[in-house]
Amino acid sequence: MGVDSQLRDRIRSGDQAAFAAVFDEHSRVIYAHAARTTGDRALAEDVMSLTFLEAWRQRDKLRKDVRNIRAWLLGIATNVLRNTARSARRHRAAMSRLPPAEPMPDFSEAVVGQMVDSQRLAAAARALNRLKRGEREVFALVVWSGLGYADAAEALGIPTGTVRSRLSRTREKLRRLTQEELADPQQAEPQGGKEHTSVGRTPEARWFQGRNAS
Repeated sequence: MGVDSQLRDRIRSGDQAAFAAVFDEHSRVIYAHAARTTGDRALAEDVMSLTFLEAWRQRDKLRKDVRNIRAWLLGIATNVLRNTARSARRHRAAMSRLPPAEPMPDFSEAVVGQMVDSQRLAAAARALNRLKRGEREVFALVVWSGLGYADAAEALGIPTGTVRSRLSRTREKLRRLTQEELADPQQAEPQGGKEHTSVGRTPEARWFQGRNAS
């Protein structure tokens, strides 16, 4: 996972082919991280696209002190998710003033199966979102995205010891919250607020999404 010096130099110089190779290698990891964190597949696509768009804009920061490109990208994704959460709160405030739409159920087996999967994913996201932000980020990076303690610390800009202690507390807390969500999916609003909304897709973001779909 280390950053090859030649690849780093090519990306920093604006080599799109080199950056596309990085996208192809790491886009699924970023998407999975966003999907698990938000519980929303469509939003995860937006987060993934915006992460690589921001990484391209910040390519001059890919210096020798960046030891792990996946950790670097996940650090950017974490910031995108933070910004998305703020946008989500504004979006919910606006949507709350609109009358509710009438439900249009579809009872085909395929749709029912998708609903079950989405409900499970959403339940996990609700439990995660009831954690404090620092707890959520450490858990998502280490447990779900597979970063080591040192790489997670690099992505978040905190000491390695903080990652270790925070993760230990978070595991037990999340286990309890998950059981509560499974028993009662109508839990109160999470501490951090629901973080689900859609963000606009720029042409550049759609380009990255198009590469991932191919």
